[in-house]
Order: sequence, then C-alpha cells, then structure tokens
Amino acid sequence: MARFEVLEGAGLGEANASADVLFQLGMLYSTGSTVPTDYVAAHKWFNLAAMRGSREAIRLRREVAEQMSENEIAAAQRAARDWLRH
Repeated sequence: MARFEVLEGAGLGEANASADVLFQLGMLYSTGSTVPTDYVAAHKWFNLAAMRGSREAIRLRREVAEQMSENEIAAAQRAARDWLRH
C-alpha cells in the first residue's frame, strides 16, 4: 500500500497530474500488485495518461479494454471525464 500512498501524495486529485503518475496508477490497477485488480480503474488511469501523451498508456489501455465489456469501458470513460472536471 505504500506505493499507492506515494502516488496519492503526487497530486492524484489534481487535473495537472503527470502522465507518469497516471500511468503508474493504471499499472497498479491492471496488475493488482498493491490494490485489487480493477480494469475499469486501470482503463481510466491509462486513458488519462494517454491524454497526457503516454504512448505506452495507449497500448495498455487497448490491452485492458480487450478484457472488458462495453459497459465497463463506458464506465471507465465516464470516470476519466469526471476526474478531469474535478
């Protein structure tokens, strides 16, 4: 859990979080290394990292999406939009 706390302290709630921080969150949720695996959350964070220019996030977002239903992808996209508004 310590790794998540480090990322949380790096501006998670801020719309100006770096692509690297957002990418690391996507990795955490896609692998379930220190948090439960959650493809919706992983897609959301990879989507946000991709918007900040991370090419690797684009690739991994596609991989995660292959494991998700259309409804889950839509939920992840809504979550990313909501995060950007706050």
